[in-house]
Amino acid sequence: MKFALRHKNTVPLLTSLLAPMMLAACAVTKVDPPAPVVATAQFQESGAWQQGNAAATPVPDNWWTLFKDPVLDELERRLVIDNQNLKVSAAQVANARAALEASRSAMYPSLSAGLSASRDASPTATTSANASNPSNSMSLTANASWEVDLWGRLSQASAGAQSTLQASMADLASARLSAQATLAQSYFSMRTIDAQLSLSDRSIQAYERSLSLTQARYEGGVAGRTDVLQAQTQLKSAQAQRADLTAQRAVLAHAIAVLVGTQPAELTISHDASLPVAPVVPAMLPSNLLERRPDIAAAQRRVASAYAQIGVADAAYFPSLSLSASAGYRGTSLGQLISAPHFLWSLGSSLTQSIFDSGQRKLASAQARASAEQLTASYRQVVLTALQEVEDNLILNAQLQQEAQLQSEALQAAQRNLEITLDQYRAGTVSYLNVVVAQASAFSSESSLLSVRNRQLAAISQLLKNVAGRWDA
Repeated sequence: MKFALRHKNTVPLLTSLLAPMMLAACAVTKVDPPAPVVATAQFQESGAWQQGNAAATPVPDNWWTLFKDPVLDELERRLVIDNQNLKVSAAQVANARAALEASRSAMYPSLSAGLSASRDASPTATTSANASNPSNSMSLTANASWEVDLWGRLSQASAGAQSTLQASMADLASARLSAQATLAQSYFSMRTIDAQLSLSDRSIQAYERSLSLTQARYEGGVAGRTDVLQAQTQLKSAQAQRADLTAQRAVLAHAIAVLVGTQPAELTISHDASLPVAPVVPAMLPSNLLERRPDIAAAQRRVASAYAQIGVADAAYFPSLSLSASAGYRGTSLGQLISAPHFLWSLGSSLTQSIFDSGQRKLASAQARASAEQLTASYRQVVLTALQEVEDNLILNAQLQQEAQLQSEALQAAQRNLEITLDQYRAGTVSYLNVVVAQASAFSSESSLLSVRNRQLAAISQLLKNVAGRWDA
């Protein structure tokens, strides 16, 4: 139902009556979001890590530079510039910023101007009814309109757009951190495979020497045919494993190429069997660790935006007030158009209230509340997942260092056992099966050590990413 008032005195009257209501508009339909999730004061797996001031952590924003690998540094530099997913997120930020400006502009009056000219014919008193004299009609007008934000609908829409923009900016920061961490871990995995390929080459050479030795002993009548077959089995298995490692490295190289925004055929990363040295992680966990994570910030701002949409939906229950004004000139000739006798103006206001809408407003309000509850639960899940990630990497970082030391000692023992077993086999005191077991144990121990070091690098990179995850919002 629409009530329209058109009189030059109605606007001042309505303005004086509705001014107090306009001042309190935002409080009418505004619904405050729930309080942010507060993390526990201490992590369960913190160990030597302690809560501390964020300024006490000497981790740079470019945390991957602590690994002191120039190839990784260059790949990370290219990722920030050319990664296509980051460009998508940047475009989403620009889109959200434009939406915010559009919502803000809706709170201000709009002004339009128009110029029209027409020529028509109408009957005159001195002519017959079928005759007519043509006449000209010209007008120059300006129109202004303004929807008064009486119940906070426009202000809540603007607040929601502001929160959406902040969420998009946090999404961009989160996507950047995630891509940087993924690139670092992919690079570490590639270097691990390079080291395993080097190990595989050495094992193949050792198995070839063992095969030559067993064949010579078989031809000399001091070894059985089974020794030769076992040596051949070892050699072929090692060669097959090397082929699989080669394929894995190629897949990782392709993934890294896509991360840095180039075609796989255009990126070549040379083989390097040495793994980066694991840096020393800071002994202080920042007290605002979770607050620094952009994925949590993005989820929280989406909750704020959803609650702002509740205010927008609830504002539909109240009438909307629009003010309008127009002024211009209307005449029969262009030369005399802009003159006082041809000037005209009007002021008006309209108050519109929906009386029957088949429950549309109620459904829209219920939908907005359900969406807010959904995003609130998603936000809390993001916080829980973040806490789990920190706890996981804390325990991994603490235990993998010890595991690497123990695995290194196991490797030394396995290599010494292999040397003794080979000497015994050459002396004919043990069978070749003992050599097979000793060689498999030695190479397996070295491969396990490489895997542990790779996991250690991944855990440290995750911790450094969380500690150094600064971002601008």
